[in-house]
Amino acid sequence: MDTIWLTGAQWLAVLRIGLGLWWLESWRHKDKKGWFERGTGIAWAADVAARHRWSAVRSGFQKVVAPRPRAMAYVVVYAELALGLGLVAGFLTPDALVGGLLLNLLYFTLMIHDWAEQGQNAMMALISAVALFAMAWQTWSLDSALGWL
Repeated sequence: MDTIWLTGAQWLAVLRIGLGLWWLESWRHKDKKGWFERGTGIAWAADVAARHRWSAVRSGFQKVVAPRPRAMAYVVVYAELALGLGLVAGFLTPDALVGGLLLNLLYFTLMIHDWAEQGQNAMMALISAVALFAMAWQTWSLDSALGWL
């Protein structure tokens, strides 16, 4: 593989780190007080789910998320932080990539009617898949430095 400036493995590391920074930005810009104390994030998602065109999304949200809004707020917010840190540091990278891919697919499905959200989540999912199958943890990662993977 011919590349410019960096090796192929280094470019994959740049892609992985960039995805991690994207997750960290998603975490950073959230109003944590609103999410944790007022339940704004889950309330917004509940409104979206209630109007969703697919009944499976509506019923799934009612069964899984609605009964535990506070816990789900913490799960969402801290999952984004964990994904970002894991991908930037290259720590448990395959797990972070699979987790991010699944979270993006959930977001994509929930926001199926919102073109901007679809684009962001589709691109993040694509980057996760490429980084996973290209094993983007081989360079500039704690996984590689520790010899785990």
